[in-house]
Amino acid sequence: MERPAQAETSIEKSPLPQLPSVFPIANASAATASAPAATASAPAAPTGWLYNPSFKVDLSTVNDASSSHHSPTNLKFTDEDEEDDNEKEEQPKPTTRYELVESSGSEAEEREEKRRSKKKRKKRKKGGKDEGTPFDYASRKSGVRAWANSETRPSKDYYYDSNGDPDNLAFGCLYRIDVARYKLYNSGKSLQHNVQFEAYSWSKRRSLDLYAELDIDALDTTLKSSGRYWSAKYSALERHKDLKRIRVLAPEKPDQVVLDSFIPLMDHHDESSGGSSGLGKAVVIEESWEDEVLRKTKEFNRMTRENPRSVRMWLDFAEFQDQVASRQPQKGARLQTLEKKISILEKATELNPDDDDLLLSLLKAYQGRDSTDILIGRWEKILLQHPDNCKLWREFLRVVQGQFSTFKVSEQRKMYAHAIQALSAASSKRKKQVWPGSGLSTEDASVSELELGIVDLFLGLCRFEWQAGYRELATALFQAEIEYGLFSPTLQLTEQSKRRLFEHFWNSDGARIGEDGALGWSTWLEKEEENRQKVMSEMSSKEEERDGWTGWFVPPSKNMEDFTRAGSTADASAALEDTEEETGNEDVKQEDDEDDALMKMLGINIDTEASGEVKDSTTWARWSEEECLRDQDQWMPLRAKSGISPSAETMDGEGEEQLSRVILFEDVSEFLFSLSSSQAKLSLVSQFIDFFGGEIQQCVCTNSSSWTEKVLSLEELPDSILQDLRRVHNVLMKAGCISTGFSLEILLHCQKNNSRTDVMKFLRNAILLCLTVFPRNYNLEEAVLIAEEKYIIGSDSSLLTATPCQALAKRLLKSDRQDLLLCGVYARREAAFGNMEQARKVFDMALSSANGLPSQGQAPLLYLWYAEMELANSSDSGSDSSSRILHILSCLGSGIAYAPCKSQPPSMQLLRAHQGYKERIKTVKSAWACGSVDHSSVALVCSAALFEELTIGWAAGVKVLAEALAMVLPEAKSRSYQLEYLFTYCLKMFQKHHKQARLSKVMHCISQGLQIYPYNPQLFQSLVEVSHLYIVPNKLRQIFDDHYQKKASAILLLFALSFELSRGDMQHRIHGLFEKALTDDRLRTFVVLWRCYIAYEIDVVGNLSSAKRIFFRAIHACPWSKKLWLDGFLKLNGILTAKELSDLQEVMRDKELNLRTDIYEILLQQDLNLG
Repeated sequence: MERPAQAETSIEKSPLPQLPSVFPIANASAATASAPAATASAPAAPTGWLYNPSFKVDLSTVNDASSSHHSPTNLKFTDEDEEDDNEKEEQPKPTTRYELVESSGSEAEEREEKRRSKKKRKKRKKGGKDEGTPFDYASRKSGVRAWANSETRPSKDYYYDSNGDPDNLAFGCLYRIDVARYKLYNSGKSLQHNVQFEAYSWSKRRSLDLYAELDIDALDTTLKSSGRYWSAKYSALERHKDLKRIRVLAPEKPDQVVLDSFIPLMDHHDESSGGSSGLGKAVVIEESWEDEVLRKTKEFNRMTRENPRSVRMWLDFAEFQDQVASRQPQKGARLQTLEKKISILEKATELNPDDDDLLLSLLKAYQGRDSTDILIGRWEKILLQHPDNCKLWREFLRVVQGQFSTFKVSEQRKMYAHAIQALSAASSKRKKQVWPGSGLSTEDASVSELELGIVDLFLGLCRFEWQAGYRELATALFQAEIEYGLFSPTLQLTEQSKRRLFEHFWNSDGARIGEDGALGWSTWLEKEEENRQKVMSEMSSKEEERDGWTGWFVPPSKNMEDFTRAGSTADASAALEDTEEETGNEDVKQEDDEDDALMKMLGINIDTEASGEVKDSTTWARWSEEECLRDQDQWMPLRAKSGISPSAETMDGEGEEQLSRVILFEDVSEFLFSLSSSQAKLSLVSQFIDFFGGEIQQCVCTNSSSWTEKVLSLEELPDSILQDLRRVHNVLMKAGCISTGFSLEILLHCQKNNSRTDVMKFLRNAILLCLTVFPRNYNLEEAVLIAEEKYIIGSDSSLLTATPCQALAKRLLKSDRQDLLLCGVYARREAAFGNMEQARKVFDMALSSANGLPSQGQAPLLYLWYAEMELANSSDSGSDSSSRILHILSCLGSGIAYAPCKSQPPSMQLLRAHQGYKERIKTVKSAWACGSVDHSSVALVCSAALFEELTIGWAAGVKVLAEALAMVLPEAKSRSYQLEYLFTYCLKMFQKHHKQARLSKVMHCISQGLQIYPYNPQLFQSLVEVSHLYIVPNKLRQIFDDHYQKKASAILLLFALSFELSRGDMQHRIHGLFEKALTDDRLRTFVVLWRCYIAYEIDVVGNLSSAKRIFFRAIHACPWSKKLWLDGFLKLNGILTAKELSDLQEVMRDKELNLRTDIYEILLQQDLNLG
């Protein structure tokens, strides 16, 4: 490290040499004249009287140094200068002192000279005494006897500083002089050593003095203002277009180098001369930013001409235009670059018209230039060309939904109707192409994929209606589509005939799915046909009993008289109805007058209140609370028979409210579509259960668009994600890392609402009916048992004497005694409530009767569930569960008939099981190679890994799982949710033995999983749980930032925020996470993110003005979320005025959000409470 300040001190101590003069003769005479005086006053000295080595200075070097310091062409920063300075400092000081010769100057000059010498001596003494003090800026610590690159070396290459650094106490950090200065390498040194792949050189050499290694205290004002390398001036120079960089470009086709077992180290000159290194043919260029833009543009143009079908090349070319635009400060230049980007993408779409990524990139570029109307027109034009593209329709709906200025619920509903109708027509057309005949023999993959896309789009519609406040319509849409898609009659009908038949069912009094007594559309139609046939047969039998008598013959005149008489009676009845209506209207007017009088008696004047304004913001807070309560209660649509008919006994407002909750066939007819693939039908039922808060095992991979779109469309976090966030919070709390009690769950006010028993009852009825379409589906069976438990616990938990779902499970088993997986599901529910003995009996019965049954292939699932149940019980209480686990797994591996465990399995049985697992996994390998991955094979691999873990060790179990995962290609691995479950199982085993395993292996497993499944919550949970034990928080933050840079996702953001909120010591970090996420186009419409941000500013930071600004940004980005609007009424009523809250309600009505409460109801209630 250089020491410029000390160098200056040494110069002051020694006299300066005289420079050569332009008058050498005069100098010589002066020297001879002064020589006698010197000899007279000084003692005798040797011939070389000027013996001090500090006076031996080569004057040419001084001149060269001064000239090179100011020369703009020969500036070089080398380490030789530092070595020379150190050598000079290490030289010993001479003991002999030389007095100055007395001259004939005045006495004032002598006094001044004495004062200066005395001042210098005081400085030297002070420097010797106070060496090492915090205020000695130019000196080093006394304990350091030698420095780097010095000739004198100490006995040891290190020393212990027992006194500490006093500068840290004085400055609170490292002293700036003790920090290495940043020095930019010049081009000559960079090319000479070939160490730096990027060096710097300046086109303008005027400011080269900025890089002189001098003490900051000794710099002038211009140098001090420039600052260090992180200063604004250096940052501006770094971004300057004239800055030229030296780059080493790798060859386009690098030579293939065969690496031997021994790789020798090469010298710098060998590498630069192009030896056997891979960079031997690299090109070294010096270019500025403009030169780089020109070079890359030429390269992209050449590559796109040579390979015009490369979509990745076109997208990289377009992304490069974004980099160019980011370096342009002028708006006009950025618009020109945007036009260039659009022209590039238009050319790319002409050559590749069916690529989704190119079309989406082009439309996104249009969004930055065109207005909303022109943008919608371009979207419609592209969608007409690609009507069967679910990805384009989904992105179009997201763009239209986020336009605040043009958003209305009715308009967005029409867009969803157009999308579903277009995709449904494309699906029907594709079915006719795949299956020309009437029979549907097999399911086509393209048809199944398209129907899955339609189901996801339909779920987006239902979620949109639910969040906009139309919850009855969302429920009715689910009922109508499940009835229409799953329970349609088996008749060969056209789509129009099918709709007319379904309209008859919808308008009838028949129970729909989820309601008590629901049978399904097809079964109801069969019952109706049976009843009609029965009535017809009864009528025909009655006619036959009349013995042929057909009745009297009525003449035509008589018939005419009866007709006229009937007409007169009809006129009379009509007149009577008119008089009744008049009297009824009079009664209504009288009642209205009585109500007005009553309200005036209460002190409420309707006329003045209607024209007045609410002046108290707390009234709006009560209104929002009432609105939230009504939203929770009013979610089930009313039937037409129970709807309120217009009568005098009912108020007009209440009647309109009740009628709006009646969903007619016209409200749902535009969104109906037929389903033929069982995968799409099961997806519809699974997402229906998840939508209403049921618990069902995930049946899709987290990489699928269905999962990512569902997460982004949430306005409340589901229990599946909250459980992982709770585990992270609890782990940090146990480790003592939590400084605040805040979490995402607390900010969002997520509370379990077990009182909603009506929803659980609705779900239970619906799932029981769906089990007739999907018999022996253990996921649906587990979901219906859990819904039954929640319903019974919510009804009356004090009367529970056994497992709540026991009666329903026995009823289901009674109807199908050979359903082995239902036995396993029921046994797991018994174990969840602590009834281990009952659970073991059910498992033993199921496994004992599994031999010889057709469903024997699903036995590995039962064995794995049984072993996991015992494993969880052994961790809770020390019992004989370990022997039971070995017995269960050894029976599966060896293939012997299962019998209840009585003792420890013998070693021979364990050896057979070990060999049996190897042989069965070989069979699984061949099946997985063909792409056949199912739950049973995954359960077999997990059982084998668990068996190896218990018998040999955790390393053997991990090896089994790793070998199984290596069988499958990466593409298939990233699409299968079964393999995703297998990977998470492997990670759990690693995490369970993290103390025995190396940290590098555990972190490698986690990072590998995040590369394959970047949206998996369990992987992020494991990342936080492992990292907080072995890694500093900043390293974990860096991992989060790196993964966010690669794949920005809502799940990653939630776990990063949960980690920071639990620590609570870095508010700027939390604000940075929020703001960085809100700059992303997709995360900007994530309602949960906005709600957390508002709650964080209010509850944690306490900045209401900032929360108000964030709230207005939130409703502008997500205008459809009614809960987001109501958060503003509930949390910001202290800073928002009553006038502003009233205006917000008017905007909500303008956007057509469904409001169930009138503000005057709250005013009336307040007046009644005061009265």
